[in-house]
Amino acid sequence: MEYLNAFWVGGLICFLVQILMDNTKLMPGRIMVILVCLGGLLGLIGVYQPLVDFAGAGASVPLLGFGNTLFKGVKEAIDKEGFIGLFKGGFTASAVGISAALIFGYLASVIFQPKTKE
Repeated sequence: MEYLNAFWVGGLICFLVQILMDNTKLMPGRIMVILVCLGGLLGLIGVYQPLVDFAGAGASVPLLGFGNTLFKGVKEAIDKEGFIGLFKGGFTASAVGISAALIFGYLASVIFQPKTKE
């Protein structure tokens, strides 16, 4: 059942974002920033964590989940270290995910030898 919940919640998030992309003139980069900020905002008001608990990776993997992770990291760091946690909490919370993306992106570029678009 966990897989089914992850699938339909993640699919619903992707579906709504695709509608946003198709029906607005917003550039993809701006939509990505909106999603990260929205994930942080939903984490702040306490709505996103119950969704992550319900859907697992279906809610934590999309960009909304990244924003929520940044928010949780900043919140924990502020609670532990005070004001300085505002600046380092997001980096600490997301370091593993960002490092993995960089490493696997590099490995993929070495293995598949990408070419520029013409």
